[in-house]
Amino acid sequence: MQATRIIAIRHGETAWNVDTRIQGQLDIGLNETGRQQAKRLARALASESIQAIYASDLSRARDTARSIAHTTGQAVQTHEGLRERGFGVFQGKTFAEIETIWPEQAQRWRKRDPLWAPQGGESLVDVRERITRTASELAARHLGEQIVLVAHGGVMDVLYRAATGQEIQAPRSWALGNTAINRLLWTPEGMTLVGWSDTRHLDDDATLDETST
Repeated sequence: MQATRIIAIRHGETAWNVDTRIQGQLDIGLNETGRQQAKRLARALASESIQAIYASDLSRARDTARSIAHTTGQAVQTHEGLRERGFGVFQGKTFAEIETIWPEQAQRWRKRDPLWAPQGGESLVDVRERITRTASELAARHLGEQIVLVAHGGVMDVLYRAATGQEIQAPRSWALGNTAINRLLWTPEGMTLVGWSDTRHLDDDATLDETST
C-alpha cells in the first residue's frame, strides 16, 4: 500500500510563546527568534524532496512555511483545518491569569477533560476530529509523495497521539518545540511515527508546556 510521508512542523517562536500567553486562533506573528528558527529550518529541509507545503492560515505558521517554500520552490497552501485549538475566552491570557480568573476551568484544562471546552473554544475531542480529518484529507492527495504540514503545538500533539495510539487524556511526555522536525507516515489505514522532535538545526530547547501553544 502506498503511503504519504509527512514532515510536521510547529511554527517558529512568538512573543506570546515566551510569555506563556495563550494564542489559540488569534493571529500572533513570529518574533525575531522565530524568524531565525524558520530560516534554519528551511536550510535543514532544502535537500528534501517535497511535493506540497500546507500551513495553517495563521501568520505564525504561514510565515514559517514560506521560509521553507523559499528554499524548495513550492507554493504554500493554507488550510483553516490546521489552525491551533480554539481557546475561546482563554486566548490572550497567561496560565497564571487563567488560574486566577477561572480556577475550576483551569483544573479541567490541566486534567485534559476530553469533553470540556473553554467558553467559545473547542474541546479536545473537537480538535482531534478536526485535525485528524484535515491531515488525512491532505495526505490522501499525495500517496507516494512527501508533504510538509506547518501548524501549531496543539496540532502536533494530536498528530503524535494519532501516530502512537496515545489516549486523548494521557499526560503529555513528548516535546513540541518550535520548528522541530517531526516525521510521520500516513496510509488510509492510519498514521505511524517515523521520527519526532529533531532540533539539530536549532540551539533552542523543545518545550513541553501546553500553555505556550
